[in-house]
Amino acid sequence: MKVLENDDPMSLSNRLLASLLEQIQSINNFKGKWALIKSKLSGLGAQLAEFSEFPASFSNPLAVDLLRSISQTLNEASSLSRKCQSADLAEGKLRTQSDIDAVLAKLDRHIKDSEILIRSGVLQDGGVTVSSKKEAVRVESRNLITRLQIGTTESKNSAMDSLLGLLQEDDKNVMIAVAQGVVPVLVRLLDSSSLEIKEKTVAVISRVSSVESSKHVLIAEGLLLLNHLLRVLESGSCFAKEKACIALQALSFSKENARAIGSRGGISSLLEICQAGTPGSQAFASGVLKILASFDEIKENFIEENAVFVLIGLAASGTALAQENSIGCLCNLVSDDENLKLLIVKEGGIECLKNFWDSSPNPKSLEVAVDFVRQLASSPHIADALIAEDFIPRLESALNCRVLAVRIAAARAVYVLGFNSKTRKEMGECGCTIALIKMLDGKAVEEKEAAAMALSSLLLYTGNRKVFRNEERGIVNAEANGCSWCLCLLAETCGNEC
Repeated sequence: MKVLENDDPMSLSNRLLASLLEQIQSINNFKGKWALIKSKLSGLGAQLAEFSEFPASFSNPLAVDLLRSISQTLNEASSLSRKCQSADLAEGKLRTQSDIDAVLAKLDRHIKDSEILIRSGVLQDGGVTVSSKKEAVRVESRNLITRLQIGTTESKNSAMDSLLGLLQEDDKNVMIAVAQGVVPVLVRLLDSSSLEIKEKTVAVISRVSSVESSKHVLIAEGLLLLNHLLRVLESGSCFAKEKACIALQALSFSKENARAIGSRGGISSLLEICQAGTPGSQAFASGVLKILASFDEIKENFIEENAVFVLIGLAASGTALAQENSIGCLCNLVSDDENLKLLIVKEGGIECLKNFWDSSPNPKSLEVAVDFVRQLASSPHIADALIAEDFIPRLESALNCRVLAVRIAAARAVYVLGFNSKTRKEMGECGCTIALIKMLDGKAVEEKEAAAMALSSLLLYTGNRKVFRNEERGIVNAEANGCSWCLCLLAETCGNEC
């Protein structure tokens, strides 16, 4: 069929389709397959009619590229149909059948791509005047999401680069893209045969997971997304593993997902990264493990994988974030497990804890260290070791920390550590009593409660009661904040009635 120079892609596709339908009537070979092609051409014709209803179809790059691709396939089919009209198949039966199957596959792809493009709303956007940045991002997101679903691998790869750049600009852009339906598209792309697209997809998913309001959309993808990410942990590049760990931190808070990670070898993969991964991937992998360790159902998986030794090693030599997450993981693991506490101490856990505490650049990161002290201190033998390693002065410093969560954790640790008169005396002499009295003036109820509980232990020692009575501020603060329950507790501790 002669192609006119001024034919636009839409007109050309329609002319080629009509001509091909006529040619099919004269075909003598593979009539069954050509009947199937005819059926697909009817569906494609209906889609071309829909395209013509959108003025943007004649200028939108996605539509123009798709129409050109359709025209090329129709040209190939037309040439093939002429060969099948002859009684003899010059190129042989098998070769011709293979060519027909290739045309069928291309038509299937065109029909699928056309459906995606029509439903995407991109063609409607062509006539819309963008009046705000938010609207511009919405239009761009929709365009990129569509590009990720149609066209060549190179085209999808380019769209992925653009999408990642858009999402990196602002968290609001992430929320807009999520609202446009980017997450299900990303999950499907994890099945791509292109390793480059897969890895970039994981990077985009990790970016989405970093925005709190978008995490629930990832969680809704369930085990399908989870299994893809676990496969990345097993065989992905260092870059992909790091991004997968970031995404898994958002997914691991679900008990169902935590169990799935434990039962599918995820803990083993994460521990392997903690041992041999990049500094960044170690930090994020230990972050996932810290979350998983909070679920009692999968703690046995940690024991089976000898996680304690790996975590202590990372706590001793990893980056600051890796150390913090490792200690947090150990803290969650030892809850109500005396044997595990003793093993950690035996393997040098207290020394790692002390080094992390003394070198921590961020006061907020001390919260996990203080919590770990509280967990270990519940074992009397370990409590003595903590005291011998000068953790009482460290707790006193934590009680005066500007970070609320650290102060609360320190007060709770003081309560647990104050298991005998000698320890209570040492903590009082170190200044813990005065620091706790100051905490009674805090704004947070949780801080007041933690301070009162700690004081209820320290005031069992006579010397600390004297300090409290001399610190009129303690009672004044309690009265000023309406903490009658606190005063009652302290009065009972001092041997008085409420």
